[in-house]
Amino acid sequence: MINLSHELAANVITPRNRDSFKGTYGHVLIVGGNANLGGAVIMNAQAAVQSGAGLVTVATDLTNKTAIHARLPEVMVVDYQSDLTQTIKKADVVLVGSGLGEEIGVLNQVLAHIQPKQTLIIDGSALTMMAEQNLSLPNAKVVLTPQQMEWQRFGEVTIADQAREDANWEALINFKTEPILVLKSSATQVYLKDDMYQLTVGGPYQATGGMGDTLAGMVAGFAAQFQPLGPAVLAAVYCHSAIAEDLSKTAYVTLPSTIAAAIPAYMQRLAQESISKDPVDTKQEE
Repeated sequence: MINLSHELAANVITPRNRDSFKGTYGHVLIVGGNANLGGAVIMNAQAAVQSGAGLVTVATDLTNKTAIHARLPEVMVVDYQSDLTQTIKKADVVLVGSGLGEEIGVLNQVLAHIQPKQTLIIDGSALTMMAEQNLSLPNAKVVLTPQQMEWQRFGEVTIADQAREDANWEALINFKTEPILVLKSSATQVYLKDDMYQLTVGGPYQATGGMGDTLAGMVAGFAAQFQPLGPAVLAAVYCHSAIAEDLSKTAYVTLPSTIAAAIPAYMQRLAQESISKDPVDTKQEE
């Protein structure tokens, strides 16, 4: 077990190259938010935008379009019931599942058209539907972001056994792909290749609806900008809770939207730690 640290995040978040544009920092596609759960994709998108993703598109129930545009004019919106083939192909990172409910047809579109070169983050309702329908992970760079009940359904590891590192590794080995697992709890763990990373910051002030949606959006935004994928996921998980811990010094609860609003300043603090170094191209190949 390795503790997630400030130093690890600082090594990922470096100053931006002067010669860059929005395409340099990736295109995130967020798929989710049914007519009753549009707030989930708003929080996804806010976190992805504030994390610095170059472009963000939300595929959602169109009842959410006005609210999304009012909150985030930076975001593009499409109907998730339309043909998403080309929309999916244009993305570098696809996040599916937050607030998706039981829209299995939408999920199937994503699973059918995702490409091996793309990063797919599977969250929330998508994990539940995949467990219920016994759907396999696609051939892509997959990140799973379940809370404990979702991991019990999808990974078939009981909540009691999730405290055992070996039980979670055994479940991951059963997948044909090699997904990264972000197992959310009061002590979130990240399973990455042969190492498990333990989150040691954060606290009960984060126990608010939408916290996981903001984390998933941050993971998407970081994955779009920083390579390799593993360290980018670790940095997103650390920063999410480190920001909350900072905010908790003056706040009884740290709302997900407040965390998202604080992301750019926190990332800038980390980037300033390496300001003496030459800016690097964060989109270089692994």
